[in-house]
Amino acid sequence: MDVRTVCLGILSRGSATGYEIQKAMKEGWPSLFFEASYGSIYPALAKLTDEGLVTCREETEVGRPDRKVYSITPEGDQAFSQSLLKPLTPDRYRSDFLAMIYFSDSLPPALLQKYLDDRIREHQSELQLIDELSEGDQTPGEAFLMEWGRRINQLCIEFIADNRDVLEDGVVVQQAEAAE
Repeated sequence: MDVRTVCLGILSRGSATGYEIQKAMKEGWPSLFFEASYGSIYPALAKLTDEGLVTCREETEVGRPDRKVYSITPEGDQAFSQSLLKPLTPDRYRSDFLAMIYFSDSLPPALLQKYLDDRIREHQSELQLIDELSEGDQTPGEAFLMEWGRRINQLCIEFIADNRDVLEDGVVVQQAEAAE
């Protein structure tokens, strides 16, 4: 799914400013499955506006710059619905953490332990975010997504905790052999 489609999806739930869309992609439910930079959201909104899929109105605020509020049009709603009918592409998973694990035999043991501890903390933080996002009413899709994220993060924490000794012991042994 591209940035344009996710923007349309967010706007299908209600009007929002670019900042609110960006915040949703960084801290809200979309952050669990999608990543978009500040530099990609605003060009996507501009193009969606040019294509008539989104409208933009300016609201005046006292002592602040005017804020642009985006709303989906009926054409945008139809385009969003059509985009959901397209065949899905396989998930692509890129992870600096897993790349580091692949080369972990080249790391000092203390740094490997730090990376593993940091990753556990990151998954715990993600679980906390999921708990916060789970408060209140949810669509069936949001409830499914929250439970998916909860289980994946719990599994990752358990897997690291249960298997970290394989890496840590292997690094120590391999580095001892290399020193001989």
